[in-house]
Amino acid sequence: MDDRAFTKLTEYLQQVPAIEGTIGHGADDGRWWVKFTIDIDHQLAWQTVQEIGHVLNYLSVNERLPTSFHPVSPPPYMNGGPAEFLSWVIECHDPEFKPGTCAKWLEGRLPNPVADLEQWEME
Repeated sequence: MDDRAFTKLTEYLQQVPAIEGTIGHGADDGRWWVKFTIDIDHQLAWQTVQEIGHVLNYLSVNERLPTSFHPVSPPPYMNGGPAEFLSWVIECHDPEFKPGTCAKWLEGRLPNPVADLEQWEME
């Protein structure tokens, strides 16, 4: 899997208001991952975590996507707090489920357009 396979997903994630910085990615034997930072001081930080977590971890009880979304961190006692060292990763262990497909699932379920802060307002 080359870098082009990640283009749609990384470009989409770059538009999510609370996501900041570089978005890394990689793949091995059909399994892939995308890693990024969420600005924990952003007004939509936890809503972003909730929205992405819902789609990628628990969209359906009976038919789950082959993805997981979770935090990752080096040892806090050696580095520092979450503002600097907490990252988030999307992982997939199914070679048939490509990063572009993941982007389509997110596009179809996150606020639309995703970059528009007004669309994120809770009613």
